[in-house]
Amino acid sequence: MSQEALSLTGKLLIAMPGMGDPRFAHTVVFLTSHSEEGTMGLVINKPATGVSLSDVLDQLSEESSPAKRQLAVHFGGPVETGRGFVLHSNEYRSAMQTLVIPGGFALTATLDVLEDIAEDRGPENALLTLGYAGWGPEQLEGEIAQNG
Repeated sequence: MSQEALSLTGKLLIAMPGMGDPRFAHTVVFLTSHSEEGTMGLVINKPATGVSLSDVLDQLSEESSPAKRQLAVHFGGPVETGRGFVLHSNEYRSAMQTLVIPGGFALTATLDVLEDIAEDRGPENALLTLGYAGWGPEQLEGEIAQNG
């Protein structure tokens, strides 16, 4: 990314009609980070049908109790699909680590945020994704320039 280029962090990337890569056809990606090192984003419009927050917690913790609050689970992208990422409103901060994103958003990828959501003491607004979309340095810029 050149110094003149604007950061796309916190912006939406909408797939063009006729997207060649079926993993990204008809997707909306929220870009969580965009820098010279590369770009990371979460697909936010592809629900993971049949998967709930309770299912995820059951797999991660032996002592999970029924969730007081449910949360839809989405397919976040093709990279590390076994890893969860919670995109949420920025009033919540994990005791472990939370990345603040411009525009009132935040990203947390630790178990405590899921436990807090299940106990109804987590962020006011949240979206759980499994996996993420990633691009190397200047890869996304090249794809955008080629309308791909």
